[in-house]
Amino acid sequence: MADLLTAEAVRDELGGLADWSGDPAGISRTVELGSFPAAIAVVDRVAAAAEELDHHPDIDIRWRTLTFRCVTHSAGGVTHRDFALARRIDDIVRSAR
Repeated sequence: MADLLTAEAVRDELGGLADWSGDPAGISRTVELGSFPAAIAVVDRVAAAAEELDHHPDIDIRWRTLTFRCVTHSAGGVTHRDFALARRIDDIVRSAR
C-alpha cells in the first residue's frame, strides 16, 4: 500500500501544480474545454493514462467542464500516486487546448 502524505507534503506538492487544490483527503482540479466532444476526448485520454498507471481519478463531467479528483482510496488519502496522475492529467489538458 502507498504511504499517505502529510498535510505539509500535500501543500508542498500542490505548490508545483498550477490549478490544483486540496488537502490530505484529496486533490482536485476543474477545467473547461471548448466543447462537449473536446471534454469527452480529454476524459478518454485520461482514462487511458489511468489504466497505464493503474490509478484512477474520480471525474465529474458537466457539459464542457471537467473536475478531476485524485485520492488513493485504498490508502485512505493522498499519496505520491495521486500527484503522478495529476501531472499526467495536466499534460493531457495542456495538449487539448
